[in-house]
Amino acid sequence: MLAVTSVRPAAAADCGSSPAAGLDWRDCSKRSIVIPGSDLQGADLFSTDFTMTDLSGSNLTAANLEKATLMRASLAGAKAEKANFARIEAYRANFAGMSAEGASFTAAELQRADFTGARLTGGNFEKAELGRANFDKAVLTGATFSLANLSRADLSTATFEGPIVLDRAFMFLTRIEGLDLSAAQGLEQEQVDLACGNAQTKLPAGLSAPDGWPCASD
Repeated sequence: MLAVTSVRPAAAADCGSSPAAGLDWRDCSKRSIVIPGSDLQGADLFSTDFTMTDLSGSNLTAANLEKATLMRASLAGAKAEKANFARIEAYRANFAGMSAEGASFTAAELQRADFTGARLTGGNFEKAELGRANFDKAVLTGATFSLANLSRADLSTATFEGPIVLDRAFMFLTRIEGLDLSAAQGLEQEQVDLACGNAQTKLPAGLSAPDGWPCASD
């Protein structure tokens, strides 16, 4: 005789619940709401729609935001260490001053996102779309940009110690003026030729500044 086993359905997301650590808002719509300072530590926010929502100053530590929509949302000053932002849609999102050390932004859509002053040590931006993203005074120590699209992104005033991974990143007009990239991993001459540096830009051994430097103001 065949044993009959019961299969319990997965618990449904509680879209009507108030912000709380560990909550389940999977696939919920939280568009255009104002919930700054919320405690969403460890929350399941997979595919949640936060379009134009104010999450500034919130605690998103270890939260799962994979495939969430964050277009024009504000996470300014949020805590998001070890959070998962993989495959998010975050056009013009505000991440200024956010602390997101060890967070994953793999394959994320981050065009024109603002990372001013963000702490992104050990962040993973592999295959991310970062066209015109702003990293003014952001901390990028140990960050990975493998295969990322950094076209017209501004890294010129970012800070980092040691290596930064740029292998196969697309760097068309990427602003790297004044950066010490001497320890950059995976950086090739073809990428340097497309980027915008200046006399203060330091390159790995074997690479040289192209004749087109410095670039005209964008």
